[in-house]
Amino acid sequence: MDLQLKDQTCLVTGASVGIGHGVAKMLASEGARVAITARRENLLNELADEIAGTGAERPVVIPVDVNSADAPDVIKKAVDDAFGHLDVLVNNVGAAAASPMDAPDEVWDNLFDLNFKPTRRLTSAFLPGMLERKYGRIVNLTGTQEPPAASASTAAKAAIQAWSKGLSNQVGADGITSNCVCPGRIMSEQVTERLYPTEESRQQFADANIPAGYFGDPEDIACMIVFLCSPIARYVTGTVIEVDGGMKRYSH
Repeated sequence: MDLQLKDQTCLVTGASVGIGHGVAKMLASEGARVAITARRENLLNELADEIAGTGAERPVVIPVDVNSADAPDVIKKAVDDAFGHLDVLVNNVGAAAASPMDAPDEVWDNLFDLNFKPTRRLTSAFLPGMLERKYGRIVNLTGTQEPPAASASTAAKAAIQAWSKGLSNQVGADGITSNCVCPGRIMSEQVTERLYPTEESRQQFADANIPAGYFGDPEDIACMIVFLCSPIARYVTGTVIEVDGGMKRYSH
């Protein structure tokens, strides 16, 4: 199937490793023009070189911390200078962290700043251009709808889902879609280095919780995200889609 992404201009945040890395590669393989951003410039350049080595256009590298105050302006200028406009925004930013109920406000505020604020601010930077052109695709990486405990991270991800749904209602008539994708257990840096560092721990969790029986790869998430980024996904908006090997247990 032709996803009609050739020459579409795309921005992927958190692209240095993991899901963002996989999304950028897949968008480029579909002929899209891609900008990638994250903090680690060396990893971004390695990714850009890898993509260019396939014969695709080398991505625009934007090394910046999306949590910094000037990040939206810096990123938008780089994208506008390279492409003139943006068609597709993939908001792949955030992290899970412990935040017990009695944690101080600073902990909760910091995790909301990390998991919610960059998505809202970056979308706000590019949305006027999408509205002017009557076209856009916004895909937000969020989190489980079945959190095992109350935490700031999961609450912030749920806030993105509600915000994204509201946004879809506002901009749907302008040719813009807004969707969320909830990854299950994916072989990302956070999973392999911090949450489930051994094959034994991963398999034990998978046996107990994942009907498919294994942790997914970034490409498993990228397939869904790239579809939602495409023109042919025009009638899919306001959704929250789990890609988790069947880990989700209930129906809406």
